[in-house]
Amino acid sequence: MLAIDHIVIAAKDPEQAAKDFGQKHGATVTEGGQHANWGTYNNLAYFRNDCYIEWLGIFDEANAARSDNPLIHLLFRKLAEGQEGPIQLALRTGQMDEVVANLDKRSAPYTGPIPGSRERPDGSLFQWRMLFPQAKGEVLPFLIEWGETKNTPHDPKLINDQAINSLSARIQDPDMFSSIYQVDFSGRTARLENAELTLADELRFSIE
Repeated sequence: MLAIDHIVIAAKDPEQAAKDFGQKHGATVTEGGQHANWGTYNNLAYFRNDCYIEWLGIFDEANAARSDNPLIHLLFRKLAEGQEGPIQLALRTGQMDEVVANLDKRSAPYTGPIPGSRERPDGSLFQWRMLFPQAKGEVLPFLIEWGETKNTPHDPKLINDQAINSLSARIQDPDMFSSIYQVDFSGRTARLENAELTLADELRFSIE
């Protein structure tokens, strides 16, 4: 079963945006690190139901503009248009190759899997793969599969007591979404491993 991995928030100043969020919601936030190949960097807030929020910004516009990663394309465009806020949802899988096989079987277009990595402030390295299903006129959630270590903090004190138990995403075609992600909707809601996903006209989430 898929799980919410993280919500991506476009931010011109990720550190300040994360601090503002932390003060508003009484949440602990922390520095993430840099994605050197993409010219981006982030700040993070971790939650008890094994997911997190990522405030993502750009430190090297030329590098970001050259990236072949759809998430970086989206981030670059949104920030260039002066838009900040939630822009993407990452769903976690431990079976990326099976997801790819399902998409190939259905002749569903996608980009990836794209390898990624980030050096943490302590010098350790995260590695992952990202897969971007495609649909005309929609920004679909992307899938992420972590390597030997997923993105959890070394210090458990950085994990907030709150949880992101529910969120909504812009999904125009539930049947198409179900076939791509292999999830079943009851009405307008699908149960994921660690939360509920509801159909809506924009990406929203609540913290409890």
